[in-house]
Amino acid sequence: METLDLKKKYKSLYYPPSKEVQCIEIPRFNFLMIDGNIEPGMEPGNSPAFQAATAAMYGAAYTLKFMVKKREQGPIDYPVMALEGLWWVEDGFFDITVKDNWFWTLLIMQPDFITQTMFEDAVAGLVKKKGEGAFPRLRLESFEEGLCVQTMHIGPYATEPETVARLEAYARERQLQFHHKHHEIYLGDPRKAKPELLKTVLRHPVSRV
Repeated sequence: METLDLKKKYKSLYYPPSKEVQCIEIPRFNFLMIDGNIEPGMEPGNSPAFQAATAAMYGAAYTLKFMVKKREQGPIDYPVMALEGLWWVEDGFFDITVKDNWFWTLLIMQPDFITQTMFEDAVAGLVKKKGEGAFPRLRLESFEEGLCVQTMHIGPYATEPETVARLEAYARERQLQFHHKHHEIYLGDPRKAKPELLKTVLRHPVSRV
């Protein structure tokens, strides 16, 4: 059986160093995606909509993985990639310390050979097995982020503002300006890992001033 190690292939994009900020060009990839927002008074960790969307994303990602792995013609084994989140606000300024006005798009990268038909078959099977839930809101879509600054944040989510400040300082020094949406890639499971050991890639698109 052929194997495809996406995590190794794209190591430079998903495992940046924690002690320095990088400026990197992010090419176009295919992703599972779903949109939503944090309910008033909630945070991502206790938002019912966010939890339902996360479960639907992983359900579809693993269903696609095993569809490909178990097919008779040309089976391929590959790891399910990390959950990612794009975050923004519709009004005012994005404040990483204030969460209940955030909108989000969750993403999980997919190999190039995952087709729209395969995606639709996977979602239909999940709906039939588990009910609609958030599954009908999923989509398969390409996304090209372009020029970005990024670094690895190690520690609890509550201390992310310090790391974001490093990204901003790095960008200013090089006459780069933040634009579009704050991007996080979750390499750790907050339910299992100690908060001080959590690894989260923090990324933000930039443009030249």
